Amino acid sequence: MVISVIVYLLKIRSLNERKLREDYINQRDYLTELSISLEEKINELVIKQDIEVNLATLNERNRIAREIHDNVGHLLSSSILQIGAIMTVSKEEKTIKNLEIVKNTLNEGMNSIRQSLHDLHDHSIDLYGEINKILRNFTFCKVTLDYEITGEMPVKAKYAIIAIIKEALANVIKHSDGDRVFINLYEHPKLFQLIIHDNGKKKADLESFKGMGLESIKQRVASLNGIINFDQTKGFKIFISFMKP
Repeated sequence: MVISVIVYLLKIRSLNERKLREDYINQRDYLTELSISLEEKINELVIKQDIEVNLATLNERNRIAREIHDNVGHLLSSSILQIGAIMTVSKEEKTIKNLEIVKNTLNEGMNSIRQSLHDLHDHSIDLYGEINKILRNFTFCKVTLDYEITGEMPVKAKYAIIAIIKEALANVIKHSDGDRVFINLYEHPKLFQLIIHDNGKKKADLESFKGMGLESIKQRVASLNGIINFDQTKGFKIFISFMKP
């Protein structure tokens, strides 16, 4: 009886230890998942904050450009017209020549302002340059970029593409066993298309979007009223397309 009691107590103790061990493992896994999730959320917030700061900077830059165009441009245009009117009624040849010099100088100033404002608007965000900056800092594996954008893309779309590429490359580091990534950015007559493809062999669970950060990518595509698809036939591919404005 004593031996039976001892065996029973040892069994109870073993079961308790096993339960404690299982609870510890479950708690550890839960905390690990929570830590990863929090880290991803922090990264998403940082990216979102960067985008908002850049958009605010761009909006302020455009506001200043509009003010210069509306105010300074209007004053220069009025001055040029007034000088032209004076030249029309003036009969002194010397005065007309001097006014012609002033008028030409004002025209050059007007053209310079227009060109500067045009360049400021068109090149405020160098998408190709920003993508290459990201790729230079990506050392996990080799990346091939095929960039075929010739027209102007909306600022919001540029920032979305930058954030999507960052998120996709972060997912490659976390979840892919591939050694090559291909990024293709195409312009079609009616739409833009982004394809990101790695040659990894591991199959991802597309149902667990939050764990892979794909939900963030989906939200950015939705903000552009675009379409996103995933393919795991050979590696992992992300197909994104959105209409031109």
